[in-house]
This record gives sequence, C-alpha cells and structure tokens, in this order.
Amino acid sequence: MKAIRVHQFGEPDVLKLEEVPDPTPGPGQVVVRIKAVGVNPVETYIRTGRYGPREFPFTPGNDGAGIIESVGPGVKQWKKGDRVYVAGSISGTYAQLALCDAKKVHRLPETSSFEEGAALGVPAATAWRGLFQRGGAQRGETLFIHGASGGVGTMAVQLARDAGLTIIGTAGSEKGRELVRKLGAQHVLDHHSPDYLKELMNLTQGRGVNLILEMLANVNLGKDLTVLAKFGRVVVIGSRGKVEIDPRDTMLRDADIRGMTIMNLNDQDYEAIHTGIVAALEKGRLKPIIQMTLPLAEAARAHQLVIEGESHGKIVLIP
Repeated sequence: MKAIRVHQFGEPDVLKLEEVPDPTPGPGQVVVRIKAVGVNPVETYIRTGRYGPREFPFTPGNDGAGIIESVGPGVKQWKKGDRVYVAGSISGTYAQLALCDAKKVHRLPETSSFEEGAALGVPAATAWRGLFQRGGAQRGETLFIHGASGGVGTMAVQLARDAGLTIIGTAGSEKGRELVRKLGAQHVLDHHSPDYLKELMNLTQGRGVNLILEMLANVNLGKDLTVLAKFGRVVVIGSRGKVEIDPRDTMLRDADIRGMTIMNLNDQDYEAIHTGIVAALEKGRLKPIIQMTLPLAEAARAHQLVIEGESHGKIVLIP
C-alpha cells in the first residue's frame, strides 16, 4: 500500500509518499481501507517534533473514514465492508490502509460521505469535549467561539446551537463569517477589527459571556478574561506559544481557565462523545464542513495550508 512516511522532524517537505507493507490486524484490531483522511493542526506539531520523540519512520494521522478491510481475532462488532470513521489509529491514517483498535472506529451513517467522516474524529470530539465535558455548557448560556470557521469551530457552532446556547462566533474573512452565520451562530464578529470585543460586550448588555472556546490562546487569552461574565469559563483548545495574563481578571469574576486535549480522554468519556456524534449525524444536526480535498501525495501542501490560512472547515486527503 501507499502511505505518507516521516523519517525526520522538519518542514512539510518531510512528508513522503512511499510504498509500505499492508498491515495485518491482531486481537481486538481491525484494518480500515481509508477513503478519506482528515488533516488536523496537531499533526503539523507532531511533524516538527513539538510533541517529543517518535520512532522513525512513522505515518501521521488519527482521523479518516472508509470501510473495514479485515478484522482480527475477538472482534465481533465489525465485519468486512462496514462503513466507519476512524478516531484513533495505531499505524496512522495518512495511508491507503490503517490499523486501528476496534474500539477506535465508529459507524458512519449512510447519509454521511467518507470525506465528512474523515472530518469527525479530532474536530468533533474536541468540540464536544470543550463544550460539554470541560466547558459545562448549559442551555440558555452565551458562548463565544474565538475562531469559529475552522474545523473545531464549525462543529462547535452546530453542537451548541442544537444544545440551545446563544452563540457569538468570530472569523477573519467575510467568507468565514458567512459560513459561521449559516451554521447557526446568532452573532458573528471580525476578530481583526480593533473593536470586536467592545461589540461583544454590547451584544451581552455589558454582562460578558458565560463560556469561551479559545483556539489561539497565545494571542487571545488575556483579552478573553476581560469579556467573561461572573463565574465564566475559558476552555483552551489551541495555543501556539506563551501568553501573559492578569490574574485579577479571573479573581473579579470567579472565572476558570480550563485546558483540554482529547489525548486525556478516558474510555467512558470517549464512548460518550462518539455515541453523541453518531446520533447527531443521524438526526441531521451535525454536518462536517469540507474546505477542500487533495490527493494523499499532496500531504505537504495540506500541512502548509493548515499552518498558513484562515480555514473554513476541514482539509481532507484522498488516498
């Protein structure tokens, strides 16, 4: 099979398309024939070595969608030909075939395309975890999504609207803002505008917001704390560096800053998230937004686009 391999940390050009042996499932494992691969920012960090040492060479990727190719001993819940999405891979999903723990693949409804399925694992799970498990979102609260047009943000808008929250989202382009409006945000702001936080406070009659999902904490966290309501929470989903904050802004509001990563999920929380995601897909309450598809061979270009751009949904690779 063909797979992207990384032999050393570095820039996107270290992503090489190579021929490698097909994987074979062991006990409790399955092999998925990957039809679409979801590209996530975390994979760009892993590629550069930010997440510590790796055994080289390796194939990146945790997200994908396709059909079950083969099952290992003891696997009863899957059979060859089942449509699934992958939310965790042993061998990496930037490949034509991926070895997975049978518990890390989930049924993909017939109403969802493989491209949409590939966009679910990290983004949808992160949005669900940030909103409900870490953020404690409650019906009637006001939610601020800082960077609502990206992969996680577009999922969060849809899930929050279905849960009965009032949503204020931001995006840096008119195309992004229009997308966030269409997905259900009641208010959309331009985070490049110098007065956008003043607009936010006006929208809340000066009270501030109950919950913030923050995708770029190194830029925004200090400012986020000034627009929280009393007892408000900021969930830090993404950050690319250090930031200075004034702790008094948390003291005045009894505010919480809550970090999160789905790598810390226990089995119960993981199962709750993906049960909820599948149900939302089946009911038409969640639809992944695909920004573009590229051939697997263009994984380096996909990484460059993730690093550079104002995203409007997910970038998906096609093996």
